[in-house]
Amino acid sequence: MKTHVETGNTLNVPPTAHFSRGEAEQTVSEQATHNSDSDGTGQGASALTEAPEGSAVGTSADNTTTEIDQFYPDEVVGNIPPFPHLLKHPIKATFWTIRMLFGIVCLVLFLAVIAAIPLVNFIALGYLLDVEGRVARTGKIRLAFPLLDIAPRLGTIVIGTGLWLIPLFLLAGAAADAHLVDPGGTSDQTLHFLNRLVSIFIAMHLCLALARGGTFSCYLRPLKNAIWLFKQLRAGGYWERAANNVREFVSSLKLGQNFSLGLRGFLGAFAWLLIPSLMFAAASSPDGGKGGPVFITLLGGLSLVIVLGWLPLLQAHFAAENRLRAMFELRTVRRKFKRTPIAWLLTLIVVYVLSLPLYLFKVAALPRDAMWGITLIFVATIYPTKILLGWVYYRASTKTRNAWFGWRWLSRTLILPLLAVYVFLLFFTQFIGMHGNRVLLEHHVFLLPVPF
Repeated sequence: MKTHVETGNTLNVPPTAHFSRGEAEQTVSEQATHNSDSDGTGQGASALTEAPEGSAVGTSADNTTTEIDQFYPDEVVGNIPPFPHLLKHPIKATFWTIRMLFGIVCLVLFLAVIAAIPLVNFIALGYLLDVEGRVARTGKIRLAFPLLDIAPRLGTIVIGTGLWLIPLFLLAGAAADAHLVDPGGTSDQTLHFLNRLVSIFIAMHLCLALARGGTFSCYLRPLKNAIWLFKQLRAGGYWERAANNVREFVSSLKLGQNFSLGLRGFLGAFAWLLIPSLMFAAASSPDGGKGGPVFITLLGGLSLVIVLGWLPLLQAHFAAENRLRAMFELRTVRRKFKRTPIAWLLTLIVVYVLSLPLYLFKVAALPRDAMWGITLIFVATIYPTKILLGWVYYRASTKTRNAWFGWRWLSRTLILPLLAVYVFLLFFTQFIGMHGNRVLLEHHVFLLPVPF
């Protein structure tokens, strides 16, 4: 059990997590860059990287493990099983790949469903920021799927429950038709009785399947589920164990932690975007054709270009540090930009090119029960951009020297006109969106990943 130095949360980190000497030196160097960025000086890096030659290797490894426990709390050891050797175990490797792909699909579907629910969609934003922060701290893409160990089980539960509800829906429809054709007749009474009986049986079977773990085989063996429950009740203490398992499962989802992360990330980004967006929407008011609103719109567009140039980096910095104040540490972010300017340029191009077509889904309002289909597109599009932003942030954090000034000025020179084109196209989205000029405030890349 380890305690995170920033959040104070108690985390399960195996004490036997060992790292090679090369990984240890890399981790110390990365932490040194972190400290130099936060302090604004380069003394922290030299103090950590220039260790005495006579120091023991074991002491260095222990110190490094301590730093890893502090800076990489729950990313040190993942719950995802390792990839089997492709040549020695091709069948296991194939099943591992299928399971991981199924888990990624289930994870995206899960985020899409919760993103369609008001207020709960802050949890979806928190998961996306958590993904960005994990990659930004470690640089490992495999850690960009925090729920991948339980996502396949969630998908299996949804599929198994849905398959058992299909005959219940068919039987309920037949009972309703019998009531219309022959109200109170023999077929009407028989089908309604069967509908109640089957509903009770399916409800008990689904509860037992979930109690046994929710695997696919649990949904195929109702008799074995009943025998298992009888044995558990006979052994005693079942309800306490079941309550503990449910509590552990809910805590593994980290709903409260991700809601807090999403809410703080939303507020920080909204604070940057509010004033420029309101100024940018001035020309769309009833008096928008006059000189004053047009000037305010132009000024707001210029401000929005500047904000959109730095906000992806600031939000990545916030996700990595998990501090609201990090959202406003522009000086630190500018230093990171100087180290990998071309990478940031290409990343910003990808982020805004992928985000612009999503405004087309705001043309018409959809029924609330069909909203998750649109949020699925939003989540599937925004998810890769968060991974990319986190990876570029990690690259900038591991470098200690600025890039050649020519690359820095080239990236700045290209970013400004490209963002100006993006803002110019963004202005016309208010005329096709169902919310009018309110669309200019709905920056789904930084705020909630939803079309409303």
